[in-house]
Amino acid sequence: MQALILGGARSGKSHYAETLAQQSGHEVIYIATAQAHDAEMQERITHHRATRPAHWLTVEEPLTLATTLQHHAASHRLLLVDCLTLWLTNLLCLEDEQRLQTETTALLQTLPRLPGHTLLVSNEVGLGVVPLGELTRRYVDSAGRLHQQLAAQLETVVFMVAGLPQVLKGHFNGLAE
Repeated sequence: MQALILGGARSGKSHYAETLAQQSGHEVIYIATAQAHDAEMQERITHHRATRPAHWLTVEEPLTLATTLQHHAASHRLLLVDCLTLWLTNLLCLEDEQRLQTETTALLQTLPRLPGHTLLVSNEVGLGVVPLGELTRRYVDSAGRLHQQLAAQLETVVFMVAGLPQVLKGHFNGLAE
């Protein structure tokens, strides 16, 4: 089972994904894409670490997501990636503009071959005003394209609104063994 869990800021998407992972009965590997560039982000990362179950392995990987997924995927595991939009931001901020395309292609090619379960959490950022500035427009465009490609490819897509999961694709009864 592979699922994309989308939602706005504070929509409950991470909590929902973590609840599904806890209830799954599988070994969980949490793949965190955030980087602490300032004190506020470091506080957020510290808070998220403290709220996750201690027995979950956390892998911090801001760039090479496909390689990390390949390395950790197994039939008895659930990989929880939080979140794709931070991963996109990390790639967009690199001086190598081709890296975003390379890593996105690698992710899309890797996902169908992974054993086990994968939950991908991402922010839906295309519901608001068209942003000013070239970088923010590239960010919104890149996220939108990635979400469309993933939604076409994955079995299940869930959109979170006010903590409530809205299943957009597939039928979802959780990931229990």
